[in-house]
Amino acid sequence: MPDVYADGVIAGAIETGLRETAFIYDPAWLKSPARFPLSLSMPLSAREWGPDVILPWLMNLLPEGAPLRALTRALGASAEDVLALISASGGDLAGALSIRPPAGLARNEPIRDEAALERILNELPAKPFLVGEEGVAMSLAGAQDKLPVAFENGAFYIPVNGAASTHILKPDTASLPGSVQNEALCMQLARRCGLNVADVTTGIAGDRSYLLVTRYDRILNEGAVRRIHQEDFCQALGRPPGAKYEHNATGVPGPSLADMFALIGEHMTARDTNRFLDAVIFNVAIGNVDSHAKNYSILLTHGRVELAPLYDLMSGLAWANITETHAQSVGGQRRGRYILMRHWQRLAAAAGLSAPAVLRRVVSVCDRIADELPRAREDVLAMPAGEGVLLETVSREIAARVKTVRFNARTGEPGDPADHPEDGDTPGD
Repeated sequence: MPDVYADGVIAGAIETGLRETAFIYDPAWLKSPARFPLSLSMPLSAREWGPDVILPWLMNLLPEGAPLRALTRALGASAEDVLALISASGGDLAGALSIRPPAGLARNEPIRDEAALERILNELPAKPFLVGEEGVAMSLAGAQDKLPVAFENGAFYIPVNGAASTHILKPDTASLPGSVQNEALCMQLARRCGLNVADVTTGIAGDRSYLLVTRYDRILNEGAVRRIHQEDFCQALGRPPGAKYEHNATGVPGPSLADMFALIGEHMTARDTNRFLDAVIFNVAIGNVDSHAKNYSILLTHGRVELAPLYDLMSGLAWANITETHAQSVGGQRRGRYILMRHWQRLAAAAGLSAPAVLRRVVSVCDRIADELPRAREDVLAMPAGEGVLLETVSREIAARVKTVRFNARTGEPGDPADHPEDGDTPGD
């Protein structure tokens, strides 16, 4: 019966029986002045949360795709054995939780030099999260190779025995050349446009470049790292990770934007609704087709629920092999260049928002992006990894898409009549 720790304090336990898995909050946690729910899908209560709730929530803590396959091979566990994978890798997870008791003194093991860091990055595809290293147990969701690290005074450390990481290191990838600078550009652009985003910079280790992301779910307090709890929208809405896209082949419907707005309206403030709307518009305007339900998160603290800073912002416009179909539709349209005035109006109606106000917001966000794009590009050029490849191409493509999105929202007509929209939503219908 694995215990679930909230920043080192037992919050509950996962019970395993012959027929089902369940989660139960610890009675002391329910009375604690620092208590918070593990999930909006599991409110604080003495009741038992069964496998239909706890298993999808746990699955969302694990990586996906190639990193998950590598993790299962390294641990000798099946991808379906969620508890085994979590027990082996749950020492440092997203948010405040850990699902593994410390095996020794929590500490940070220094990465000796740049060559050692390069070697770790090169080994990540076969050794995700350094699985197998003594005392190292950590996991992050997503299909991209990444490594939680502690970063202090310009030096990198590997968290051992449940020590908390402070940053996420995301290396370059041959399948998406220029991804480091692309994400750095989009994150800086969002920040300059007034959106709440995680801090980023770039770096170099030998022949590898990487993006270094400051974890917003960690706070440095009097020299100690404190964990802040978070969950993504799939967890909050009780969906498995395979249902992160609105339209998918899992048989489980993915969250729509209206579902996500409804969740915000139920648990958060009008400020969070506006922040989420700005994020949706921004992602459409930069061509971030992978802005799915796991790439939006919620911060959960005692007595407070709020939208987390944005992360994983990347434009898909510069790569020929990337779909133009967005993860969630806007008023029934999933291709960014064909999201017209009526689609924003439909989204507003479904989300309970003012259609004129939404349209004004689309134009405002697009204007801010156009104004700030040159300065965001200069920010990236000044970072340690420099220009890389495709930075100019990404900047140019974003500038063009912003014009299209703004034009379509004001006129209701497609910006490029030479292209064809997706089936079922033809210009002029």
